[in-house]
Amino acid sequence: MPDRPRSSRGAQARPRNGPRTGPRRGSGGRSGGAARPLAPPVAAEPRRRPRFTGRAAILVVVLAVLAVSYASSLRAYLQQRSHIGDLKEQIAERRASIDHLQDEKDRWQDKEYVEQQARLRIGYVMPGETPYVVLDENGEPVERKSELTDPSTVARPTPDPVYSDVWQSVKLAGDPPEQAPPPLSEIDGSKEPTGQ
Repeated sequence: MPDRPRSSRGAQARPRNGPRTGPRRGSGGRSGGAARPLAPPVAAEPRRRPRFTGRAAILVVVLAVLAVSYASSLRAYLQQRSHIGDLKEQIAERRASIDHLQDEKDRWQDKEYVEQQARLRIGYVMPGETPYVVLDENGEPVERKSELTDPSTVARPTPDPVYSDVWQSVKLAGDPPEQAPPPLSEIDGSKEPTGQ
């Protein structure tokens, strides 16, 4: 039988790879006096977590994707708002043009306006009228500056109250005007009054 190595006296048998379980003894395996107290266990320093974790990376990627998608949506929204503003301006201009054309159509329903346009544009006259053309110093026809306006735009005069007419007639009755002589006619060279 092979010889077993003897353990020193007083030493405890322990597994080779296992931790020590008993008190530590001095050299030589003899217990010399009191056992040394065990040092308090050192508190493990808290492990510092890295500032940028995998979850933070995923969160940053998701936020970046959302920002890009919202930025493109915002750009499309702003372009559409600008386009809507342009379309509203075009609609307002076309409505104004339609109103102008409607006013012109209404004017053509007026008989006096049609007569005026016939006189101005084609030189028509009513039966029994004699047309005259006024020439300037160069022999060119003088353009008319006045034209018939839309009847709906002409302001109607406010009627005078009845008592003002009554008062004017009372004043006229109290102070009648003197009879003025009729104007003299010089068309034919005579000094005779007209109206005889």
